[in-house]
Amino acid sequence: MTGRSRLRPTLRLRLTLLNGVLLVGAGAVLVLLAWLLVRDALRPTDERELLVKALVALVAIGMVGVAGAYAVAGRALRPLHQVTATARRLGETTLDERIGWSGANDEVAELAETFDAMLDRISAAFEAQKRFVANASHELRTPLAVMRTEIDVTLSDDEADLAEYRRMASVVREASERANGLVDALLVLARSEAQTGGRLARRTEFDLAVGTGNALSAMAREVERIGLKVHTSLRAAPVVGDPGLLDRLAGNLVENAVRYNHLHGRLWVRTGTDGQRSWLVVGNTGFEVAPADVPGLFEPFRRGGQERTGARGSGLGLSIVRAVCDAHGGTVKAVAQPGGGLEVTVTLPSADAPAAT
Repeated sequence: MTGRSRLRPTLRLRLTLLNGVLLVGAGAVLVLLAWLLVRDALRPTDERELLVKALVALVAIGMVGVAGAYAVAGRALRPLHQVTATARRLGETTLDERIGWSGANDEVAELAETFDAMLDRISAAFEAQKRFVANASHELRTPLAVMRTEIDVTLSDDEADLAEYRRMASVVREASERANGLVDALLVLARSEAQTGGRLARRTEFDLAVGTGNALSAMAREVERIGLKVHTSLRAAPVVGDPGLLDRLAGNLVENAVRYNHLHGRLWVRTGTDGQRSWLVVGNTGFEVAPADVPGLFEPFRRGGQERTGARGSGLGLSIVRAVCDAHGGTVKAVAQPGGGLEVTVTLPSADAPAAT
């Protein structure tokens, strides 16, 4: 606490003094009015006695009023002291503390609730940051280790020729691309999780049918390479939210359905709306998934099996889908298909639905 803080009058003291001045001033006005009304009917001795008694009563009332005002101000300002004390205790390991005001529903309660809501957002941001750092440090070890090993082995080979160096460069490039893709996916996941709870930074209309069509176009060459049969029914499915996140949601579902598929397998995609909810359904043939293992597919870095197309994923595709759904107030459900494969259904509030009041 600085010297300036110690010398500065507190809000409680200022409120008390203000109340005392108003009370004494009002009492003085009443005494003056009473004296003006009765002074002609009083003798000089009675007049002096009345004034003395009035002044004594005024001082007594002022003292009682000041004491009462001090107590009332202290009680009224107690939540402010709680806010201050909580803020001083806050640290990276104490972000779970809250004021938890349960008094009258007034302006002070609104301040306490606003402060608690701010702490919720700060805590969520810290948790997202810690998860990002932990996930990145864990998952980046593999591509970085691959790059270092390839470089060390090649440099230690005195007979390595140009072809060997080209092979090493190709491996290092592939590992670096994987690391870049992993970092991008982690950033999207952290961004999605930070906006969970209706705190979207951007809210514009987005058609899931358009986003899904773009995703299918982006994967067209891979679909042709592995000979997938694609069945689509893309009807308008308008939603409101962050277009970047929603585009990534559609892209991840289509990309996963292509990557985790059989050669000459099937891929089906449907979008639509009923005016209240809009949906996106993406299904595929592929490896068998036990129903008990389906929920785990939405956890970061969980894969249901080896990719059938030879491409490697980050293990974050469905985690990002779930986080984006949560951020937009939607749901995502996956159902294992008989004989292998998975059908994922995303449901979001429709842009045509009446706004909640």
